[in-house]
This record gives sequence, structure tokens and C-alpha cells, in this order.
Amino acid sequence: MTTLTATVLLVGFATLVATGARHWRIPAPSLLVVGGVLMGLLPWIPDVRVSPDVISVAVLPPLLYASAEEIPWRELRRVWRPVTVLAFGLVLVSAAAVGAVAAAITPLPGTMAFVLGAILASTDPVAVTALGRRLSLPPRIQVLVQAESLFNDATSLVLFKVAVTTAVAASAVSLPAAGGQFLVLGGGGALVGAAVAGAAALIRRRTEDPVLETVIALVTPYAGYVLAEDLHTSGVTSVVIAGVLLGSTGHTLTSGSVRLQVQAVYGTVVFLLESVVFALIGLQLPTLVRALGPSRHDWLPGVLAVAGTVIAVRLLGVLPLSVVMQRRRGDGPVSWRVPAVVSWAGTRGVMPLAAALSVPLATDAGEALPHRSLILVLTTGVVAFTLVLQGFTLAPVVRWSGIALEPEHTAREEARARAALAEAGLGCLEEMEQLEAAPAIVIDQLRRGLLARLDQADADQGEAASAVSAADYRELRRTVIAAESAELARLYADNHIGDMTRRRLQRALDLEEAGLGE
Repeated sequence: MTTLTATVLLVGFATLVATGARHWRIPAPSLLVVGGVLMGLLPWIPDVRVSPDVISVAVLPPLLYASAEEIPWRELRRVWRPVTVLAFGLVLVSAAAVGAVAAAITPLPGTMAFVLGAILASTDPVAVTALGRRLSLPPRIQVLVQAESLFNDATSLVLFKVAVTTAVAASAVSLPAAGGQFLVLGGGGALVGAAVAGAAALIRRRTEDPVLETVIALVTPYAGYVLAEDLHTSGVTSVVIAGVLLGSTGHTLTSGSVRLQVQAVYGTVVFLLESVVFALIGLQLPTLVRALGPSRHDWLPGVLAVAGTVIAVRLLGVLPLSVVMQRRRGDGPVSWRVPAVVSWAGTRGVMPLAAALSVPLATDAGEALPHRSLILVLTTGVVAFTLVLQGFTLAPVVRWSGIALEPEHTAREEARARAALAEAGLGCLEEMEQLEAAPAIVIDQLRRGLLARLDQADADQGEAASAVSAADYRELRRTVIAAESAELARLYADNHIGDMTRRRLQRALDLEEAGLGE
């Protein structure tokens, strides 16, 4: 089987499993990992070995960028204190705890156990975002979990570089040197990311070409990552900063039609990359275990011990922090609901895998780096374990906690916003009518459309009966749109209209159907 054939089959398998996960309403990353492991156990499947550049350069930047774009700047400012504590304090404690347990349970020496601890110290933004999309968490909690997973990577990256330097050079690194390295990596990466975001915004403001806009959107995360790495700063931090900045201002840079195309293309790319990378995590685990040789049966207790340590440290770290924050805000009796969800959402994923793959093969003395294969197995095993355990149980934990937003809450908020938009449009029409700035027949036509929207929005804000009315309206409108699409196809088939007219009218119908929501 050639590499190209294997890649095509992997993409097809991952897409099929991810599509099934959406249909069955179960977390796609968890199902993909399980499917990958089962597929990797088949005897006719060749061994899978992933190059570090495939994950860190080809896959990671767009996924990080997409996760960062989803974080609203307004909400991020509200949670910066707990995010800072988790991104620094909890990462350091997690690295130390995992290193100690790995040194005691596994054959890893102290230096290599520290490398493993640094690799698994931070939560993964790609996995957290992919799992969180299914849950109706309050905005503050969603942003807290995503922001922590994005910004704690800078801390774990510095720890990882320090740990690898210690293991490869067999020499200790001083705390001042580690602090300076953190400033260079994190601060330098932030500056590069801000510069890339500024350049991308400048270009996007001056173009209305959807194809060029799409190219810029795809190139931006790679530009931020590669430039930062070439300048010996943090490519991860650069991509995160660029994503947060452009995500907060991107809607002001382009027109609606361009945004629709960019979002469609980027959404497709993210879906494919996420599907492939999570399937790849499961698929390569059997290969890594077989590569261990005679000690292949000793890896499972190590994975369970390290995974248990990762989960326990997070629980013990988040709970006290939440108590302090709740008492500081004066929220009344201390609640366990929010810290339970935040703790259980701390899965590991693509970032630890990329770090483990980048561990050098040899020391500075030219000798093979000991136990590198075991680090890869333990990392991949812990990632798969947390994705499966926490991924499949996160939704029940959220339901059990009772903090998820009810669908009615979201529907009422959306209805209020639609009503406000319709009223603003009616006010604009009134001004234009008074100034005689447009033909009266056009103003009347637009007014009727806005009044219909306002009536529907008012109905949606009612009680249970209005919820049924809104659902009935959407279903009936979809039926009407289907009939209109069928008539459009008949007109084109009978040569009454040309292809250009058919495409324009079909796009209008598609946009209207997309606007109906779920």
C-alpha cells in the first residue's frame, strides 16, 4: 500500500466515522480514537509512523487558529485571572506530579519522566474545542475552558524545552534561564502573532475577492507559526494570538457573502484535519506498542497511572481555585457544579502528541535517547484514554451539573436580537421615506418583510406555544424552499433560464434555508 493510498483511505475512514458521530450525537474525537485503535489492531493494516512535521506544521496551526477564533475578546477579559492561574500554576503542578509518578511506576529515569510530565502538563485546545462544540455551556465557562487550553501551551512548551535540554545535554537548567526562555518564547510569539494578525487585517480590508480572502484565511495560521518558529519563539502562541485578534475583528473586515465562503471552506478544512488527526492518534497506538519490543506488556499500567494522575491533579487544582473565586465574587454558597465541568473538560490531545513526536532521537553525546519509544506510547495512551473516558462522559457530567443553557434560553435570546434588528431596519426605512431617498414601492416591500420578521420574533419570545410555532414555521419554510428549488431546476431543465441565473437564485434560496437554523 502506497503512502498516497493510505492517506486517502485514512481521510475516508475518518470522515465516515466523524459523520457517523454527528448523526448519532456522540463526541467525534472519542469515537475517532476508538475507531483508530480498532483499525490499527487489524493484521493487514500496515504500521503507522507519523512524522513530527505532519502534526506540528501541517495540522496544528489551522486547528489552533480555528479554536482561538471562537474565543470572544469580551468574555476573555472576564476570565483572565483564573485562566492565568490555571495556565501557570496548574501546568507546573501537573508536570511535577506526572514526572514523579512516571519515575516511580515506569522504567523512565528522572530526566525522561520530567519530559513526559512537561508533555502532558497542559490541556489540549483542539480536543477541548471539538468536544465543547456539542455542549450548551454558559459563555463564561466555555471561554474559560478554551482559553486555558490555548494559553497553557506556552507554559508547557517552555517546560518541555527545558526538560528536553536536560535530558539531551545531561545538564541542569537554572530557573532564571528558564524564566528568560519563557519570556522569549511566549512574548516573542505574541508579538509575531499580533504582527501577522495586523498584516492579514490590512490585506483583507483592501480586497473583496472571495477566493483571495479564503487563501489569506488559510495561510494566516501557517504564516504565524512558521515565522515565529524561524525567529526561535513560540509558534503556538503566535497562532493563538493571531486567532484571538482576528476572531474579534474579522466580521468587520469583509462582506457577508465573502464571510460565508471563507467560513464554509475553513470549516471543511478544520473538519477534515480534526477527523484525521484524532483517528491517527488511535491508529498509531498499536504500532507504537509493537515497537516497544519485549517490554510491550508493561505500558498499560503506566498509562493508567499517568492518566489517573493527570485527572486527579486537575480535580484537586480546579476545586480550590473555584472556591476562592466564588467567595471573592460573593456568589453565596460554594457550588461544585462549575469546577466539576471545568475539571472534566481538561482532556489531552493533539498538542501532547506533537510534543512527544518532536523528542530528539539522540543525546548530544551521540547516544540513542533512552526510552523515547516508551514516552511516545505513554503519551499516545494517555491522550487516547482521556479522549475516550472524558469525551464520552463529558456531556452526562454537564447534564448532571445543571449548568448547561436550556434551548429555550438560547431561542429567546436570539428572538430578542431578531426583533431588535427588525426594529432598527424599520427605523431606517422611516427615515428614508421621510427623505424620499427611495421609491415608495420598494420601501413598502421591505417594510412588509421586516414586519413579518418582527411578528415571528415576537412569537418566538412567547411560552411553549410559540416554540411550537417557531418550529412549525421553519419546517413549513423549508418545505416551501424545497418546492422553489424544484421549480428552479425545472426552469433550468426546460431552458427557460440560463446557468448564471440558476446559480444566483439557488444561492439565495440556500442562504435563506441556512438562516432558518436547526
